[in-house]
Amino acid sequence: MKRIILYAAAVLLFAGCVNGQPGSGKEFANLPKPAADEEVATFGGGCFWSMSEAMSELKGVNKVVSGYAGGTTKNPSYEDVSSQQTGHAESVQVYYDPKVISYATLANAFFFAHDPTELNRQGPDEGTDYRSIAFYRTPEEKNILQATIKKINESKHYPAAIVTQVVQYKVFYPAEKYHQGYYRLNQGSSYIANVSVPKVLKFRKAEKAELKPEFQK
Repeated sequence: MKRIILYAAAVLLFAGCVNGQPGSGKEFANLPKPAADEEVATFGGGCFWSMSEAMSELKGVNKVVSGYAGGTTKNPSYEDVSSQQTGHAESVQVYYDPKVISYATLANAFFFAHDPTELNRQGPDEGTDYRSIAFYRTPEEKNILQATIKKINESKHYPAAIVTQVVQYKVFYPAEKYHQGYYRLNQGSSYIANVSVPKVLKFRKAEKAELKPEFQK
C-alpha cells in the first residue's frame, strides 16, 4: 500500500509520461521514409520525451520520431499503450547518417540515455511500456547490441546488470503529434524539469564527444 501511495504522489507531482496529456487529440505523427543516405534504428528506454531529445543531440542523427514498438496491437494510441495490454514500449525511431555515426556508436549512446538496469520502469514511470528494449534489423546489429551490453556490464558502470531486451524489429507506430519534440516545446513542465532534464544532462556528460557542437557546451 505504501508503495502505491508513493507512486501516486509521484504521478501527481510530475504529471508527465505516466499520464500523458489528456485532451490533446488523437492526431498521429507521420512516419517518414528514410532518405537514400539514411539508416534507421529503434530503441525504447522509458519515457520517449527525454529519449527522443538525447538521441537527437548526437552527431549524424537527422531526426527522431517518438512512438510505440514491441507489441501486437496495430496503430495503438497513448492510452492503449499505457494500459499495458498492447505489449508495446514507448520507443524512438532514429534516422541517422551512417557516414557520420555508426550503429555501434548509436547503440552505445542508447545505454547511457536511460538506466538499462531498471526492469519495467524508469524513475517515476513504471510498467512494461517503460521497459528498456533495443530492436535489431540485422544479425550484425544484434551482435553489436549484445557486445555493447557485455562491455558495459564488465565495465561496472552500473552497479547492477543490464536488463535490456534485445528483440528483432517488426513494426514501429508513430505516437500522437503532441509527443513529438515534447522536451523542447515544454520546458515549463514539472516533469520535464524534474525528470527529463537531469537525464539529458547526464547523457550529455557521458556522450560529450558524440554530441552536435551546440550541445557540447
